[in-house]
Amino acid sequence: MAVERIIGTETELGITSRQASGFDPVGGSIFLINALPANETLRALWDYAGENPLLDARGYEVQGERERPRAQDNRAINKLLLNGGRLYVDGAHPEYSTPETTNARDLVLFEKAGERLADRCRELANHTLPPHQQLILYKNNSDGKGNSYGYHENYLVARRVPFDALVEGLTAFLVSRIIFCGAGKVGSENGAERCVYQMSQRADFFETLIGLDTMAKRPIINTRDESHADEERYRRLHVIVGDSNMSEVSTYLKVGTTALVLAMIEDGACRKDFVLEDPVRAIKEISHDTSCTRTVRLRQGTERSAIELQREYLELAHAYYATLEPVPQVADLLARWERVLDQLAADPAACGREVDWVIKRELLQAYTTRKGIGFDDQRISMLDLQYHDIRRDRGLYYLLYRNGKVDRLFGEEATTRAMTVPPQTTRAKVRSDFINFACARNKSYDVGWSYLKLNDRYQRTILCKDPFKPVDPRVEELINSA
Repeated sequence: MAVERIIGTETELGITSRQASGFDPVGGSIFLINALPANETLRALWDYAGENPLLDARGYEVQGERERPRAQDNRAINKLLLNGGRLYVDGAHPEYSTPETTNARDLVLFEKAGERLADRCRELANHTLPPHQQLILYKNNSDGKGNSYGYHENYLVARRVPFDALVEGLTAFLVSRIIFCGAGKVGSENGAERCVYQMSQRADFFETLIGLDTMAKRPIINTRDESHADEERYRRLHVIVGDSNMSEVSTYLKVGTTALVLAMIEDGACRKDFVLEDPVRAIKEISHDTSCTRTVRLRQGTERSAIELQREYLELAHAYYATLEPVPQVADLLARWERVLDQLAADPAACGREVDWVIKRELLQAYTTRKGIGFDDQRISMLDLQYHDIRRDRGLYYLLYRNGKVDRLFGEEATTRAMTVPPQTTRAKVRSDFINFACARNKSYDVGWSYLKLNDRYQRTILCKDPFKPVDPRVEELINSA
């Protein structure tokens, strides 16, 4: 068992413009557009991302107002970044992928850095647009009109582990973990049973247990397997069932506890029968019950609440990690996991500084009390959306953040540094060093997750199949020789 595990996330951001095609004003409000056409507005975002020195190290400076955007440049919609991550357009959504990290804390840091990078692109694009066409980006998962866009987690898993073992060991965990990593949502969608408020933005959109799709007939367990590593040793587990979190603690618990459970499955230490009778129904039932008391049925005939399921996983984790050499971050995750389950069992409101769905619910309830309105009021739907606005001067999460109302794992200095400096323990450092080298010498290059190519007369391509290696002698030799 390796305590370190390669982890990464992909975040699709909701995007809207005040006069984009398909804009639907209701009471002067702005609603998300799931299928924003590739028009001047979207091109502006990516053209000026292309001239952002934080992204590609070409040394451009941003000075005052820009002229209208230049013609679309294909390079500007798919950029490998100085921090080792990737910024690109997926369909009609800006999407950010973190660099490879080896632990949950680093993952949270680099995911937050991606928010800052995307917001910087938005600012640059808005320099070129009139006030009535300004872009806004949201880190959420639903446009409120029946469309959902994703947040995907990726975990490098040993190839020797049978996929069936992953399905049996993970399903109940993924279904029940939304009690501490749901982003919170007003109402329901996709034909789900009506509710006033629920834990998860994604739960209503899952229709099957296992499958490959991510946009239609979404599965709880996704079968995509592009390892971007040695395929004989590793598979990449692609988890699409999670929400996009604003809370650093929710993200930390989400990916951290999942990595702990994966280690137990790999070592055969997840021995209880957790198979749910109907996982698709269970995830909706758990999400719709903010008291955290509703039970779901297991195949063996017994019933458990989400908290009871999570406590059984936690009990196994305590026993498993007690046999291994102590690791501070594992101890911290186990302690936080236990504490948040105890708080949810006693009173979910006690998690009002850590868990997104609770933070948001408390904010909305305070507003309804102050205004004398219900959750069906249009203003509540707008506040729900504004919680996910990534602008630090406008988003409601960041209002709480600035006022010290939510728990944080990192300060601004660390987040700013992570925008341009990669993790020092993974292949992302090799990639970043290569990009810096090529850009400093104005050399043409191509970069992917597992390869580097210098487009000179030698057309040298270097495959980097080990994501745990932050140093590659071949890349160092290439850089030194130039």
